[in-house]
Amino acid sequence: MKKAFIFLAPGFEETEAIGTIDVLKRGGVDIKIVSVTGDTFVESAHGVGIKADIYLPDVKAEEADALILPGGMPGAENLKKDMTVRSLVDAMYAKGGLVAAICAAPMVLGDLGLLKNKKATCYPGFESEMTGAVATGQPVEQDGNIITGKGPAFAYRFGLAILTYLRGNDVAEEVAQGMLIS
Repeated sequence: MKKAFIFLAPGFEETEAIGTIDVLKRGGVDIKIVSVTGDTFVESAHGVGIKADIYLPDVKAEEADALILPGGMPGAENLKKDMTVRSLVDAMYAKGGLVAAICAAPMVLGDLGLLKNKKATCYPGFESEMTGAVATGQPVEQDGNIITGKGPAFAYRFGLAILTYLRGNDVAEEVAQGMLIS
């Protein structure tokens, strides 16, 4: 079974996190919600508390096939500042695993230098934070083992792109049909 970790920092965008989690769970991916705070519950940008499955120190990049960063502010900035998150993302990318970020969170990938000469998308106004990227403005963009998404309205499409990468087009199409996503 494919395994993924999604990192929640205070101020994350709940639609991007929950929509992505939902799609991946429906598609048979073992996705774990990671608290970067050390608290069981992480509060979103809009005051919604989400219960984490595990804590950041328990995450090992070698145990996963994908690492996912939801956006939201100040959630994305909090992820960018966290040295453990940065190290895990760097290690996942280096081993050829999937790294995915949506909304403002591609700033983490840009700051790590992972987007150099790669097509990527983000929330409008954050393009300059995707250092070295070829910003496309598309809803979802994949370039090699990096998937980026534009924002909350595209959370399901972002999740489906990750699911396609991890489980294949047939599984992603089945999930999309079941969720009435055209």
